[in-house]
Amino acid sequence: MRENRVKRRLQAGEAVIGCFIPYPSPELAEICGHLGFDFVLVDAEHGRITEESAYHMVLAAEVAGTVPLVRVPFGHRQVILRYLDLGAAGVMVPQVNTPEEARDVAEACRYHPSGRRGVAGVRAAAFGLAQPLSEYVRQANQETLVIVQIENIGAVERLEEYLAIPGIDVLFVGPNDLAQSMGYPGQPLHPEVQRVIDEIVRRVDGRVPLGTTAATPELVRQQLGRGFRMLAANTTALLAAGARALLAAAGSAVQ
Repeated sequence: MRENRVKRRLQAGEAVIGCFIPYPSPELAEICGHLGFDFVLVDAEHGRITEESAYHMVLAAEVAGTVPLVRVPFGHRQVILRYLDLGAAGVMVPQVNTPEEARDVAEACRYHPSGRRGVAGVRAAAFGLAQPLSEYVRQANQETLVIVQIENIGAVERLEEYLAIPGIDVLFVGPNDLAQSMGYPGQPLHPEVQRVIDEIVRRVDGRVPLGTTAATPELVRQQLGRGFRMLAANTTALLAAGARALLAAAGSAVQ
């Protein structure tokens, strides 16, 4: 199994930045890697990415030298298993709204003695051809990145319990769904939502790396300053920003 450079950097206290890819495009995953993103997040929760398309996107990310992660559709153990088995270096699990669910996620991502993931000679294990499965299991437990999303105000209220669960590498704050759970749908920048996010950062206090979204350079600087160490942009937002800047420049030139 490949060394997970994103996990190593987070463990060293460094920050990493990557990109959500909501479209089934290996080329887009490869481009993001060549651009220099630390990781790509293949988004199988929203949109039409399947296990089949995610497989090719993971391969493309590896070719480009970036770390392939997958946001799975939901936190069922067999769903997590299948995306990890195809070679994802880690998974992000959405809507983990109770500590009990978070514990199940952590156990689903790792083999005995740290968890209960099923063992097989899958692609992630080089099909069982490169080394004994016993060695692969040890490496996989060490390298797999487990990202749990905090997207509900109820989860915030039980945050201390999440922090006590072994095997969670990143708590990733999802501002859109958090805002919705607080009664502010579509308003992630609402002052009350931002107050709760500040509270999360304060209460975690660096004990577990925190992640969140950041679509602009200004937001990247702001979130790093707040204490977030795993940031994810979105390919749609990046395309829109570049296109709008280009069109605005063309429009002013024509005028």
